[in-house]
Amino acid sequence: MLRRSMLIGMSAIVSLATPNVTFADVVKDAMAEVQKHAGQKTVWDGPITGPKAAEDKTIVVLASDMKNGGVLGVTQGVEEAVEAIGWDVRTLDGAGSIQGRTAAFGQALALKPDGIIINGFDAVEQQAALAEAKATGIPIVSWHAGPVIGPDPEVGLFTNVSTDAMEVSAAAAQWAFADAGGKPGVVIFTDSTYAIAIAKADRIKEEIEKLGGTVLEYVDTPIADTSNRMPTLTTALLQRYGSQWTHTLAINDIYFDFMGPSLATAGIKGDENPKSVAAGDGSESAYQRIRSAQYQSVTVAEPLNLQGWQLVDELNRAVQGQEWSGYTSPLHVVTAENISFDGGDGNIFDPGNGYRDEYRKIWGK
Repeated sequence: MLRRSMLIGMSAIVSLATPNVTFADVVKDAMAEVQKHAGQKTVWDGPITGPKAAEDKTIVVLASDMKNGGVLGVTQGVEEAVEAIGWDVRTLDGAGSIQGRTAAFGQALALKPDGIIINGFDAVEQQAALAEAKATGIPIVSWHAGPVIGPDPEVGLFTNVSTDAMEVSAAAAQWAFADAGGKPGVVIFTDSTYAIAIAKADRIKEEIEKLGGTVLEYVDTPIADTSNRMPTLTTALLQRYGSQWTHTLAINDIYFDFMGPSLATAGIKGDENPKSVAAGDGSESAYQRIRSAQYQSVTVAEPLNLQGWQLVDELNRAVQGQEWSGYTSPLHVVTAENISFDGGDGNIFDPGNGYRDEYRKIWGK
């Protein structure tokens, strides 16, 4: 984290308490923080002990919306891990609506699985179903089901898997600040349907303003309706802010899936301002945009496939009455400069740290 003398408004930078610290130092230090998350991930820092694989288990994945690249990536990781551990899995798609997720959760409970994975939506949204699962003894693990990593017994989660969302948000904001030479004009996109999305967006705003940048607008618009809303919103924001708008920061790559055509229509090239920076998740389409310099510069990616394996490992611990692993997976700042390693050639952040073999060792597989 940047030292306190650097985390002040731009207007006050000229009067820093340390005379030798310049504005250029603030920008340089912001990028140095980003670079801590941009290197290759070659060393396994997760669990090395745990229970052997439980036999003959069936689990259900409740996906918030399989059109969401992060949700899709985690689901694929779960399916890969389930094959390795020797279980069965069924995936139910909530199709991007509360009603759809409620129906999927009801279907999951009717199947009486050995475990349930909530994939990409707030657990508190489905309190009644969670209470029923708890009453019937079905353990639940989750991905991005709330702002807290780890167990949440009050909500009914054995554990919630995520990278450190606040670090993800800070890294995205720091990159935008440094890329703009310390003078970013930022638009932030979030979705108040999700507590974690608001927490991430608030952290982005805090970091930009603390460093001395400007937040032009904080836009709350549903992830599930980005295809309809983003083209019009993009055009309106361009008309409102023009060249003041240097960077777009969003809590998810999906917002950028639908901005490009509006920017192109306005005569803006793919590598020009406003540059797009996602504080999660590292979708395939985001990798493709970054590689081709087409309307996205950065994604702060999560290891989606690894997190799918972790979810299965956590369920294996849950069904055998053990504690969660305590593992928080690493984040990765993906840019055009480092996109070729750690799975980047396959359009995913897939750490080269041997996690598949490590989990197989734990499970005895």
